[in-house]
Amino acid sequence: MLALMRDEVDELIEAWARERADLDLDPVAVFSRISRLGRHLDLARRDAFSAHDIESWEFDVLAALRRTGEPYELSPGRLLRETLVTSGTMTNRVDRLVARGFVERYPDPEDRRGVIVRLTPEGKTAVDGAFEALLDAERALLSGLGGRDQERLAGLLRQLLAPFA
Repeated sequence: MLALMRDEVDELIEAWARERADLDLDPVAVFSRISRLGRHLDLARRDAFSAHDIESWEFDVLAALRRTGEPYELSPGRLLRETLVTSGTMTNRVDRLVARGFVERYPDPEDRRGVIVRLTPEGKTAVDGAFEALLDAERALLSGLGGRDQERLAGLLRQLLAPFA
């Protein structure tokens, strides 16, 4: 049945094959589909987050705090490592999240010059709701694959990404 399924990438590959029969187009079959799926995932994330009145960058920071477990707190340096942004960007993000009541800052008891960022109950509610909505959207994106195929795909993607870790 899979052989009968066609998508726009098949048409793209056929067009390139006519024009450049000298090239191996196998990577296009994979990465064009990943790219298109990425666009669908971006839209799903945007919808899931906006339904809970948060931005994608807010989710990233709040989720990093939420994953730590109680008391849901990290140093700004650890938040930088978790979210892969610059120090100036993180300061701005934390300021904005403090203003929204989603996080609070308090002095680091082990370093007089440092601070700790802690998720507030409002922040926890926001990130939990957005995460549940995101999981629902991601399940819908994966609905064409059975459980075993999802596991296989996850394994293949892990193998593909391993060199970048």
